[in-house]
Amino acid sequence: MDLEQAAEEITGRYPANGRRAALIPLLHAAQERDGYVTDTAMEEIGQILGLTSAEVLSVASFYTMFHLKPKGEHVVGICHNMACALNGAERVIAAVEGHLGIECGHTTPDGKVTLERHECLAACDKAPMIQVDYDQMFGPLSPEAAVELVGKVARGDVPEAQPSEAAS
Repeated sequence: MDLEQAAEEITGRYPANGRRAALIPLLHAAQERDGYVTDTAMEEIGQILGLTSAEVLSVASFYTMFHLKPKGEHVVGICHNMACALNGAERVIAAVEGHLGIECGHTTPDGKVTLERHECLAACDKAPMIQVDYDQMFGPLSPEAAVELVGKVARGDVPEAQPSEAAS
């Protein structure tokens, strides 16, 4: 995808004096193109919108939906907010980190899984829970069930979450 071409379509949605509003959609386009928001993409976006790279970075680094470094093939996010924490999220995190051999915020050496802590996945009734690839939600999960799930994800066998499913 050519960012210049995408920018033409995206900036056309906004009035001339409101082009800055196209920043977030352009960051999404760059991330879709490159897999993450590269320094080069931030420079490109800055040039398109008349912003400095620092201004673009300030927005890209604020929102957790933008990635400033490469991610694994799959992203596993473990909620550690209040409800999940009270229901054992730290035990789940420790078990998954041990299984993958990485800490949250890192990617496995084979590039298969990036492990993240997520603030809130808005499903407190399923605490503690995991989100896979930002769309599949699993919970409540014991440390053992979480390790089993993440093992499947690492093998590329991402199960589809069922609304009524509750793993051990």
